[in-house]
Amino acid sequence: MADIDAWVWWLIAAAALGIPLVITAMPEFGMLSVGAVAGAVTAGLGGGIVLQVLVFAVVSCALIVVVRPIAARHRAGQPQLATGIDALKGKQAVVIERVDHRGGRIKLGGEIWSARTLDGDAVFEPEQQVDVVDIEGATAIVM
Repeated sequence: MADIDAWVWWLIAAAALGIPLVITAMPEFGMLSVGAVAGAVTAGLGGGIVLQVLVFAVVSCALIVVVRPIAARHRAGQPQLATGIDALKGKQAVVIERVDHRGGRIKLGGEIWSARTLDGDAVFEPEQQVDVVDIEGATAIVM
């Protein structure tokens, strides 16, 4: 084991840190792996063990401190794509047949839907605009 250069050990450490990155999808392991590669480069250029460990620590910590918050902001800022009935909630529709608490018909997204009012006392006449607040089965709940 004494015959193996220090830079090879650093590359082995980088690969070993890459394995949990792939298994757990935790980006911190990738940042530590990049730090190990920096340690390997330092060893390859003839830096001593103290400098190698220092470069590993500084690069790894810098990546975690700088890149991790940026990645977290990016991940949190991505809007979720609404599909199916979730995409219909909040849309406007046009009343085709009178809609009250017992039922009626609306045109929503180019399709005819059964509908009923959210408020039991509300009544919507044909050609009125309504807002879809929920979908229950095949019935749109409107207000």
